[in-house]
Amino acid sequence: MPTRPYVLLSVAASIDGYIDDNNSERLYLSNEADFDRVDEVRAGVDAVLIGANTVRRDNPKLRIRSQERRDRRLAAGQAELPLKVTISSKGDLDPESKFFATEDVEKLVYVPTSAESTAAVRLGEVATVIGAGDPLDLPTVLADLSKRGVNRLMVEGGGHIHTLFLTAELVDEIHLAVAPFFVGDSTAPRLVVDGEFPQDFRNRMHLADVQQIGDIALLRYLLKEPVDA
Repeated sequence: MPTRPYVLLSVAASIDGYIDDNNSERLYLSNEADFDRVDEVRAGVDAVLIGANTVRRDNPKLRIRSQERRDRRLAAGQAELPLKVTISSKGDLDPESKFFATEDVEKLVYVPTSAESTAAVRLGEVATVIGAGDPLDLPTVLADLSKRGVNRLMVEGGGHIHTLFLTAELVDEIHLAVAPFFVGDSTAPRLVVDGEFPQDFRNRMHLADVQQIGDIALLRYLLKEPVDA
């Protein structure tokens, strides 16, 4: 069994690198065709992971919209839906949020071991709470997911989670959907936050594919250049 799943980071961002604005309503960066593409990608993974801030801010369901894709998973012997996974420093999440309250699928919440008992009291009826070290250790999270049968993990943000995975060199592939507008607010959530990224001008990622989806440009990057490239 592999020590960790294959990690696909999927994100939509404005041309100036923002994944949201500061309005109370969620900013939708993609178009309908790109949302459908993301639905197809979700249908091909074993788990989808988002950060606690995204649970609070966007209140997502993380569902597969297409019944045909759900049926395809069932026919292949998979669960109808991927596991829902989040990482939280305290586990202080609303148990009635859509992340927990929608879809009949297991939800996993990884927290520092010191916060496990408190988080379990709050979320134990709606999710499985798992302590993953003090401080929380991302390889431990991925190793636990692998033991649970997760071979492909889709990471959907936000910026702190992107940074956590990228700076730890635990991303294999990035799907970056670029929206054709600017946010122009330096206080808005960005694609990443400050960090020491191995992917810099000396260690460039490999651009594997470019696709136009209406007014969206989809860039697919591999973090390591293929051996036969």
